[in-house]
Amino acid sequence: MPRIHCPEALSTGQSLALPAGAARHVQVLRMQPGEALTLFDGRGGEYAATIERMGRSDVQVQIGAHDPVEREAPKAVHLAVGMPANERMDWLVEKAAELGAASIQPLVTAHGVLRLAGERAEKKRAHWQAVAIAACEQCGRNRVPPVHAPLGFDAWMATLPEVGGARLLLAFAPDAKALHVSTAAGAAAITVLSGPEGGLNAQEEAAALARGFQAVTLGPRVLRAETAALAALVGLLALPA
Repeated sequence: MPRIHCPEALSTGQSLALPAGAARHVQVLRMQPGEALTLFDGRGGEYAATIERMGRSDVQVQIGAHDPVEREAPKAVHLAVGMPANERMDWLVEKAAELGAASIQPLVTAHGVLRLAGERAEKKRAHWQAVAIAACEQCGRNRVPPVHAPLGFDAWMATLPEVGGARLLLAFAPDAKALHVSTAAGAAAITVLSGPEGGLNAQEEAAALARGFQAVTLGPRVLRAETAALAALVGLLALPA
């Protein structure tokens, strides 16, 4: 049965004209009146729904029973990543949403190839948010992780509170700890900072360590930027809650 995200608040018994994006999704699937689908609004759980009417550009549905099912990870892992170039950021966002990332913060860093600002940055953010929504529709998540607007490294560091959950920096430092023995082992909320293709520079790593990040390693191999962030996510979600 198709699962479709609807950004409007849903309630049982409601007759609703789907927003444009959700309506297009139904039309692309060539669904017909009387067919069933599942809707979720990102506020928890999902709703059974039935198509009432198909117009040329609009779709009317009847909202049925609410299922409070949750499929979220047992801990909140927030990814802050130096943006990899080309379509690799799309892939990273898609897989991070599927795997259970709580949020994704794209970063503009010293060694990063991708540079975004202004209208172009907002267009990319909207595109990545749509990628995350599509991943949630596919994998069964009912809560869509926010993809934040790209920020420069220093600007993002300035937004961090003095304390708040575990903070991990993916690094090759000689004293970096293995991920599974890091301070994140028992934390309910974790922020993971990962660099772009060229990694973070020395000043960025020093700034992160000064703000309470702990250097951790994923092993002796050099991973691609998008692979490293996802490997850390999987490893952290596998740790005891």
